[in-house]
Amino acid sequence: MSPPRKARTAARRNTPFRPPAKAVQPRTGRSGERAAESVDVPENNLSGPVPRRRDKRAPAAAEETIKLQKALADAGFGSRRELEEWIAAGRVSVNGQPAHVGQRIGAADKVRVNGRLVHLRLAAERRQRVLLYHKPEGEIVSRDDPQGRISVFDKLPKMRGGRWIAVGRLDVNSCGLMVLTNDGALAEQLMHPRSEIEREYAVRVVGELSQQNKLRLTEGVELEDGPAHFGRLIDGGGEGTNRWYRVTIAEGRNREVRRMFEAVGVTVSRLMRVRYGPIQMPPRLKRGMFLELEPAEVATLLRHIPAVRSAPKMPKPIEETEE
Repeated sequence: MSPPRKARTAARRNTPFRPPAKAVQPRTGRSGERAAESVDVPENNLSGPVPRRRDKRAPAAAEETIKLQKALADAGFGSRRELEEWIAAGRVSVNGQPAHVGQRIGAADKVRVNGRLVHLRLAAERRQRVLLYHKPEGEIVSRDDPQGRISVFDKLPKMRGGRWIAVGRLDVNSCGLMVLTNDGALAEQLMHPRSEIEREYAVRVVGELSQQNKLRLTEGVELEDGPAHFGRLIDGGGEGTNRWYRVTIAEGRNREVRRMFEAVGVTVSRLMRVRYGPIQMPPRLKRGMFLELEPAEVATLLRHIPAVRSAPKMPKPIEETEE
């Protein structure tokens, strides 16, 4: 509870009017002689309003604006490139008029996407929210699925003026920790390869890795989309034909963990993400449950996120997909 505000002391107000000036009457001395001449005050100063002083207050601050495609991307409607295509195709309007790429909007502008009014909040008005979700197998990380499968977004709390953005994906057969946010810039920072944020997985495989294959996986294997390697590979034990391993990677290419094991002839039978950067899967977060971080926890997370290193401009940041 905030402390009560101090009572404001009423300040004296400078009025633009002043009372009429009085003419100075002549004084007479003891001898009755005139001691001083009367002072003539110009008539136009005797009464009437005094001209207003020039207002020295600072001019009103310019309205904060943001590029339309960035505001939509920050709200989770898609990537900037995708939204630029939507705008060019006439799917977005501002104040009843077709929008154009690069258009800037303010808080008072009414934006519609596919004819539906959307409530956008500028960065200064939007509170950064971060949600943790324990994804079970069988759920997809997509809002559109022709097969009608269950989506993780069906399980999340509804949000006004934005959408939850998945920080990376897990394929339908994978489970574990998912991080979601309402801030597109934060999601991009967490996913961008140049952030080099480490992800940790518990992997169950059929069979056992030989020392040679362990060395290959940590030094690098060649995949269809380039070389890949684990930062760490730790034996987690197991019984019979099933063995567990803990692995870490610093990127999130499509089904990367599974493909790396396949590259050395080993099949993954279960894959669970247990950590994303500084966020560990909370023990109390059971399958199918979500947990929203408190503002203080979000602030701690932001302090632990490494800044994206500067680099030559890329046509588009690599979007993290299913692992």
